[in-house]
Amino acid sequence: MSLFVMGSASHVGKSVAVAAICRCLVRRGIVVAPFKSQNMSLNSYVTPDGGEIGMAQAMQAVAAKVTPHTDMNPVLLKPKGDCISQVVLYGRPYKDIHIAAYYQETPELLTKALKSFGRLESAFGQVVVEGAGGAAELNLYDRDIANVQLAKKLRIPIILVADIERGGVFAQIYGTIELLPDDIRPLVKGIIINKFRGDPTIFAPGVKKIEELTGIPVLGVVPWFTIPLPSEDSLSIQDKITKPARVRIAVVRLPKISNFTDFELLEQHAAVEYVSPGSSLDGYDCIILPGTKNTIDDLSTLVSTGTDREIYSARQKGIPIIGICGGFQMLGKTLVDAGFESDAGTYEGLGLLDCITRFTSYEKNTLQVRRNACQIPPILSSMGEVSGYEIHMGVTESGRNREALEGDGRVSDDGLVFGTYLHGLFLNPTAVNALLSYLFARKGLVFTPIPAGGSDPYDLLADLYEEHVDMDAIVALLTS
Repeated sequence: MSLFVMGSASHVGKSVAVAAICRCLVRRGIVVAPFKSQNMSLNSYVTPDGGEIGMAQAMQAVAAKVTPHTDMNPVLLKPKGDCISQVVLYGRPYKDIHIAAYYQETPELLTKALKSFGRLESAFGQVVVEGAGGAAELNLYDRDIANVQLAKKLRIPIILVADIERGGVFAQIYGTIELLPDDIRPLVKGIIINKFRGDPTIFAPGVKKIEELTGIPVLGVVPWFTIPLPSEDSLSIQDKITKPARVRIAVVRLPKISNFTDFELLEQHAAVEYVSPGSSLDGYDCIILPGTKNTIDDLSTLVSTGTDREIYSARQKGIPIIGICGGFQMLGKTLVDAGFESDAGTYEGLGLLDCITRFTSYEKNTLQVRRNACQIPPILSSMGEVSGYEIHMGVTESGRNREALEGDGRVSDDGLVFGTYLHGLFLNPTAVNALLSYLFARKGLVFTPIPAGGSDPYDLLADLYEEHVDMDAIVALLTS
């Protein structure tokens, strides 16, 4: 038997709940795999075979101690703006499509997703399924392949997740359950309430009232926690809290920013601020241009808002400037698009690196990589070997600048401006140590290097669930 985790709304903690349940089950000796039929996110991950899936499903696979696979997220939607998304099917770019046209394809996409689910269930026995957004989207019931339509096909027990921090948790839970179709409502077998702050005894009467109203047991009330886990999607960036620190790093919050999970280890050890285009970059010790779903459009935004001038000013002051993926492409002299990234044409880059990027195909480069940083001071020379993954359109032709990493990227002569296609660079402790050691030293401060390894956040998450959630009841649902 498998299990379906649905939510009362977007961003209520479904992804984390699935990850927690997966790790708890694995620690009890139950083999399990995660699955989400359709995900919408610009935070993605590359599987070992070069396929692209949502970051949440990769995170859940790690929690389940299995290798991430494209069957875990067969349909990934990557928004491009104006109601258009790129559809990634079975890990590969399928097409750019308007939402109205997309809904015409959902019956076939559901069939493909069910094949992925079937393969996972055959391989692992148990699957923990994650829904998308809110379960009770009445206007989408006939084409909701991530919740209602999928549940009609799978007919497996459902756990409903709600977020008390949003307020209105009684309406969230009761309203969602009452609005579910008559043939789906009986499948809801448990409720989990997330992000509770304060004394849980005060909420005990509320738990009892929910159970009386719905006839469904509340399996747990999970307290608000700060375990460092990868962010799932763009909504997560709104929840980021800047850590007080004397070293400040600006990550430019591009309109179509992607894979901002790249900087979550940095966030634990420096004041990382996501700064909107048009804001001042004065006073920051480092500036990072992150990945983006659309390099050319976001580059245009940097120019129209004056952020390009802020970057040039920082460069003149000797502030390190780093570009990741699309950010790397922006740092070059020229971008030439044959109509695959944006409108066909030639666009002027920031010109801080001597390279040209050409977009000549709809295909993406998607692969996991391990590279050595080149021996170029003052930052790269201290990084050593780093690992990560590439997800990008376009090919960059380099000029006179040296490579930043062996086989990738470029770096300025003084080593203070560099770009790379390597997502996850600053999830490597050696890379974080190299950057922060330099930035701290520039301010006369001492930086204590981050040790390799450390505690497993998914074990910490599982400990939390074992304490606050009736995992025995969940195991019974899964194995009944």
